[in-house]
Amino acid sequence: MHVSVVLFTSDLRLHDHPPLRAALEAADAVVPLFVHDRAVEAAGFATPNRTAFLADCLTDLDASLRERGGRLVVRSGDLVREVCRVVTEADADEVHMAAAHSAFAGRREERLRRALEADGRRLFVHDAVTVAVPPGEVTPSSSDHFAVFTPYYRQWSQARWRAAVAAPRRVPVPDEVEGEPPRARGDISGVSPALPAGGESEGRKRVTAYWRKGLDAYDDTRDDLAADATSRLSAHLHFGTLSPVELVQRARRHGGPGAEALVRQLAWRDFHRQVLAARHDAARTDYRTKHDHWRTERTARADIEAWRQGRTGYPVIDAAMRQLRQEGWMHNRARLLTASFLTKTLYVDWRVGAAHFLQWLVDGDIANNQLNWQWVAGTGTDTRPGRVLNPVIQAKRHDPDGTYVRRWVPELVGVDAPAVHEPWKLPGLDRAALDYPDPIVDLSEGLDRFRRARDRQE
Repeated sequence: MHVSVVLFTSDLRLHDHPPLRAALEAADAVVPLFVHDRAVEAAGFATPNRTAFLADCLTDLDASLRERGGRLVVRSGDLVREVCRVVTEADADEVHMAAAHSAFAGRREERLRRALEADGRRLFVHDAVTVAVPPGEVTPSSSDHFAVFTPYYRQWSQARWRAAVAAPRRVPVPDEVEGEPPRARGDISGVSPALPAGGESEGRKRVTAYWRKGLDAYDDTRDDLAADATSRLSAHLHFGTLSPVELVQRARRHGGPGAEALVRQLAWRDFHRQVLAARHDAARTDYRTKHDHWRTERTARADIEAWRQGRTGYPVIDAAMRQLRQEGWMHNRARLLTASFLTKTLYVDWRVGAAHFLQWLVDGDIANNQLNWQWVAGTGTDTRPGRVLNPVIQAKRHDPDGTYVRRWVPELVGVDAPAVHEPWKLPGLDRAALDYPDPIVDLSEGLDRFRRARDRQE
C-alpha cells in the first residue's frame, strides 16, 4: 500500500488544499499530520491567544477528517524529527506541504528535505496555499521584489491564478500511526476573554455571513471604528482555515466596490510576504532606515507602559489598546492610530510596539505585523514616511459620536461626543472622579520632537 504524509502548518483546512489533494492522488492512504514544533514555542510565537485559536483549529480539522473516514495525527517535538518518525511508522513514500516564506520556515523546510532525501523519501512543496500569489511570481524589471504597493497590486491583479480545489470526500488514514489528542482551549491560561473561535467551520460560516451582510458596504464602512464592519477574517487567514485564493475568486465573482476593496486588502498580505521573502532582515531591522535614535524601554518606560495599558489620556488610543487585550484583535484603523502614536508622537522604537502586538494579536504574523509597523514608523514601504496621524482628528473622523471610545473606555461613558475625544478640555471636569489620566504628551510637542529627530538625520 502506498502512503503519503500531508504536513499541515499554516493551512488548517480541507477546502482548497492542494497538498492534501496531491497526497491523496499519489497514494492509497494519507497521514494528515500536524506537529507542535518546539522551535516555534522556543521562539515565542506560541502565545496564549494564538495557541488557543490553534487548539480550536486542530479540533475542528480532526472532526472534519473524521467525517471523511480519517483523523488528524498530532505530534509534539522537533518538526523534522517527528515528520521523519511518522514517515517511518507509516512506510510513506513522500511528504506534501505548503510553501512558507519566512526565513525560519525556509530553514525548517530545507532541513526536512535533506532528512527525507537521506532516507530515500521525497518532499513536495506546493505554492499558492497560504498566499494568493507567491513571492517572486510577479516582480518589477529592475528588482527581485516590489517596494511600493500600487505597482505591485497592478501586476498582482493580472497574475495567473490556480483553480481552487474542492474538499475531499474521503481521507483514508492507516491505523498504525498514532498521535496525541488535540489540545483544548480551556487548558490554556492567559487567553484574552473575548478571543473569537477558531477552525475552518467557523471561518467558512463567517465568510458566508459577511458576504451576505457586510461585503457590499465594506469600502464605505471599513474605517468606521464603532461599526466594527470589517470582515474579521485575518486570524483565519493567518492559520489558513480559509484559502486566500478561494476568497479572492469568490469576491471577484461577487463583484462591486466592497468586494474589490477586500481583494485589495488580501493583496497587501501577499505584498508584505514578497517583501519579507526578499528581505528577511526586515523582520528585525529598518527596511529603509532613517537612522532614528528611538526612545526605548530604558528611556521611555512610563510612556510605553501607559500605551500598553491603554492609559495614555487619548481616548481612541486607549480604547484600541484595551480592545487588543480583551479580544486578541484590533480594528485596522485603530492599529494605524496606535502605531503612529507610539512611533511618531512618543518617538518610541517600532520594534517595541511590534513585539507587544505579536504578544496579543491572534492574527499576529511576522510579515504583516512587522512591515505594517515599519510602514507606519516611516522606515518601511510608505511613500510618505513623515506622515503623522493625529489621534484626536482621526477619532472625530472615524468615531464621530464616540461609540467606539465609550465601548472600551468605561470611564468616559457619561461624556458625549465630541468632548469624549478630548476630555481634558471639559469645563469643570472632576478628574479624580473620572479616574481617567491626563494626556501623557502634548500632541504638538510630540510632533515637533519627531520632526526635529528626522530632520537631524536627513
